[in-house]
Amino acid sequence: MDLKHHVAQVCTLATVVTLLFARLGLAADTPPAGGLSPETLTKIDAAAAEVLKNTGAPSASIAIVRDGRTAYLRAYGEARLEPTLPAEPGMRYAIGSVSKQFTAAAILLLQQDGKLSLDDKVAKYLPELTRANDITIRQLLSHTAGYQDYWPQDYMFPLMVEPVAPERIMDRWARKPLDYEPGTKWQYSNTGYVIAGRIIEKASGQPLFAFLQERIFKPLQMTSVRDFDNEPLASGNTTGYGNFALGPPRVAVPSGAGWLFGAGGLAMTAEDLARWNISVINRSLLSEASYRAFETDTLLASGAGSQYGLGVHVEVENHRRKIDHGGAVNGFVTANTVYPDDRTAITILVNLDASPAPEQLSEKLAGILLEQTQPADVARINQARSIFEGLQQGRFDRSLFTANASFYFTDQAIADFKTSLAPLGAPKEFRQTRRWLRGGMTGRSYDAKFADRTLRVWTYEMPDGKLEQFQVAVKD
Repeated sequence: MDLKHHVAQVCTLATVVTLLFARLGLAADTPPAGGLSPETLTKIDAAAAEVLKNTGAPSASIAIVRDGRTAYLRAYGEARLEPTLPAEPGMRYAIGSVSKQFTAAAILLLQQDGKLSLDDKVAKYLPELTRANDITIRQLLSHTAGYQDYWPQDYMFPLMVEPVAPERIMDRWARKPLDYEPGTKWQYSNTGYVIAGRIIEKASGQPLFAFLQERIFKPLQMTSVRDFDNEPLASGNTTGYGNFALGPPRVAVPSGAGWLFGAGGLAMTAEDLARWNISVINRSLLSEASYRAFETDTLLASGAGSQYGLGVHVEVENHRRKIDHGGAVNGFVTANTVYPDDRTAITILVNLDASPAPEQLSEKLAGILLEQTQPADVARINQARSIFEGLQQGRFDRSLFTANASFYFTDQAIADFKTSLAPLGAPKEFRQTRRWLRGGMTGRSYDAKFADRTLRVWTYEMPDGKLEQFQVAVKD
């Protein structure tokens, strides 16, 4: 259920986007997008239109958080194909394994209440399970327990047609030999989250969904959330679709009640998932210690990192912290990503099983939004391009550089820069790809794109703004 890993030149871009939206069924009565420039809105809308067109996904619902508040809500395409029903931001989509972070948060809340500990052994609650005395709740939530995944397939197998109780899943998959010694490997397992769901029920004395409602959804005013595991066809839910190979979308058949439980049982609007993301950014629901546990990389017995916390992937991408998870369940795919230090989050909900659309669109929107988190970078991009194009012509402004860099740029160096770069002509695109710190300087890396190749350009900038380095090489 995890999907960590889819005009004529005289026309203006706005006209193109309008035409695409007319075909894709963009919902017009959407809330205003606060804090985003008209140029950014145009880029977001164009990216959504492009991804839906290229992937064939019927619809997408998008929520963007900027500066710790919801800045953009919009739905595109068709929530239902026959008879057609345009997607709207208020419609719910199943979020699949993005549900796991809510199960993990419930465990953390119970730990704050003193009713359990992440380091409790499973045997305290479910002693009949394999090696229950050797496995902790923390290992269940971090996919390091060793219990075999009950649903590794990307389709519904025969047993899933009928309803099931969590005990039946545990009896079949959590009472067999472990796939590996606890804590020695990371291997995705929905089974661990079924076990965690039952532990929540035992420790709280409430059904899992009731506890989530009381302790998470109500405090965060997430009013759209439904138990998709038991109400897949509830009013307000978008129709889910699947396809075979490159065939047309066909209505997806939901699994029997009980199969999703703590591993992937929730449906909600993109707006409500954004409310959760805001709470993660603002640290407003859990304690600071709980948030640290939630988003800390789990180390294996070998000392290697797993890049997984508790119900979320935790990564550093281009020197940015990134907390994310995908979700895939019959008829739906989700990508939910939080950049906590940038106070930005991107939620993409799509109603086509196994579609690459959420991941593709999330990456495009991250590029659009995060490029703007450092306004000073725009001036640096323009400066780096100007220096590059000057070197193509044999010009070098030493006033922009430190004495060390000026020493590097000998007459021979400048001549070689000109001879090797001039034949390429002007770059078709020059964009920043990365920013980092080193040796008291700010490093920046750029892609200079030409018709037949891409060059990497990278610089080091001193605190006073002068450049200590300017290098160019072929990009792998």
